[in-house]
Amino acid sequence: MGVPLNPSALKNSPLLLLLRVNAIHSWRRLLAVRQQSRLLTSIIGIFVAGYLVLAFELFFHGMQFIAKFPGLGAVLTERLFYTLFAFLFALLLLSNLIISYTNLFRNRETAFLLTLPVSTQTIFRWKFIESTVLASWAFLYLIAPLLVAFGIVRGVPWHFYPLTVLMIGLFIVLPGVLGSALAIGIGRFLDRRNFQLLLLFVALVLLAFVAFWWKSNPVDDDLLDKRTLEALDRLLAKTRFTMFPVLPSYWLSAAVMQWAEGITRGAAFFAAVLLSHTLFFGSIAFTRFGSLFYDTASAVQSRAGGSFNFNLFPAKTNQSRDPGTLERLAGMIPFLPPDTRALAVKDVRMFWRDTTQWGQCVMFFGLLGAYIINLRNFTHQLTSPFWINAVAFLNLGACAFNLASVTTRFVFPQFSLEGRRLWIIGLAPMGLERVVHTKYWLASTASLFVTLGLVTLSCYLLKMPWSDVAFFGAVVTVMTFALNGLATGLGVLYPNIKETNPNKIVSGFGGTLCFVLSSIYIIASLTLLIFGDGGFHGHAVWTVACILGFVLLSLVIGWLPMKLARRQLKNFEA
Repeated sequence: MGVPLNPSALKNSPLLLLLRVNAIHSWRRLLAVRQQSRLLTSIIGIFVAGYLVLAFELFFHGMQFIAKFPGLGAVLTERLFYTLFAFLFALLLLSNLIISYTNLFRNRETAFLLTLPVSTQTIFRWKFIESTVLASWAFLYLIAPLLVAFGIVRGVPWHFYPLTVLMIGLFIVLPGVLGSALAIGIGRFLDRRNFQLLLLFVALVLLAFVAFWWKSNPVDDDLLDKRTLEALDRLLAKTRFTMFPVLPSYWLSAAVMQWAEGITRGAAFFAAVLLSHTLFFGSIAFTRFGSLFYDTASAVQSRAGGSFNFNLFPAKTNQSRDPGTLERLAGMIPFLPPDTRALAVKDVRMFWRDTTQWGQCVMFFGLLGAYIINLRNFTHQLTSPFWINAVAFLNLGACAFNLASVTTRFVFPQFSLEGRRLWIIGLAPMGLERVVHTKYWLASTASLFVTLGLVTLSCYLLKMPWSDVAFFGAVVTVMTFALNGLATGLGVLYPNIKETNPNKIVSGFGGTLCFVLSSIYIIASLTLLIFGDGGFHGHAVWTVACILGFVLLSLVIGWLPMKLARRQLKNFEA
């Protein structure tokens, strides 16, 4: 049952009506999930509470450890806060840009609202609020344990917490405004192909910038023994830009730090600076962006085509019948049937056309790649084999969790996205089973290319012997195929063929279960490999047993869902 529309309310306050309708709809969906699957509700609740408790314990003990060093602890904590909020501001800006572009110009609800007697300014206001919330809720969820732990360690008064929440609420508005402005500008002056190329170019430039410029200065042992503050300042020299006074992250960090230290006048000043900028730019967005949004939406919808053409060398004959570059590349793969090749080409094109999907992949693995490339800047300080192996396993875990996020977000909904066309595919000679297998191998091959490259590069930069590099490469290969098998199999077992939005497909029971099982698998695998001492040292029998346990667990995680999925496919075909 939908929410009845009140014509008087629509006339008086359409924005409030949109907020009310969507809030009621979200609440009813939450209640429906709880009624349909108490297991899903319990799993989500356990994971939410578990993260908050675990993150709080880690932040609390870490800050307690730093606070034990007089003078040094305060300086290090202050620099960490400035750096953290500066990078979170950059991530929020990128997230708001991607989500705002999709919400404003590639959203069915937006297209529907434009046909109603509602002003374009009201539509933009609603979509601006929605995009900002979607882009920022994870930010608030991540930093909440940090701020609580910081407040307890510093012994702040009770009013520190509500005022900090208020300042963070003001802070997230600024990247929302800037992200929506960039989305409107990109949509107005760039078509989808140029937007994709620009986003990819910017990501590569940022990666090169982080890899070749942002590195720590070497510190000798004499400086570490005599002048600790000077050594710390030299190590953190590349983070000084985060203390630039015109950055919004600086205003928030300074207000939080000074309020915790009891400097209320200075904290009030920075809070007022943050408030004034939020009100100024927020009022501009709420009063002036509506007409710009409508003109941009008209320009975006009036463009012909809108997809990237892989045919880099067009022929002079009928171009629509000539194979593109992607088809020619796929044709070079031996022993690949034509129908499988066509399906793989179709999936690659669909993935490239959805900028939101591959943009998030670039963000996921780009940050990890930038970190791994910078390992070369401090490997000379890792002289102990224990710490080298510890860093290698941490890098393996980070890459595996990134892969779990990507497979849950992009591989799991692939079967459901075929939607009501499944019966057509079922009537095709290749059948649904080969379709699923093709999607599995395509996703596994593409993700293996990234994960294996990152882990191998990490081990190489840590100057590990080639036997260890081969071991970690084999481990990440097994984990890649297992995680893709889990996501593909669960995608068939828990489909949602009525939904066309992959975000909503992933947010269901199957997507949540996929990520939960992926996380449990990664934690269990790392535990077995670490207890086996990585296969390098220790008792041989214990090492072999742990490695065999990891292989057996990977086979169960990757093979069992695929086997159950094959049985489920017979019901679809019947």
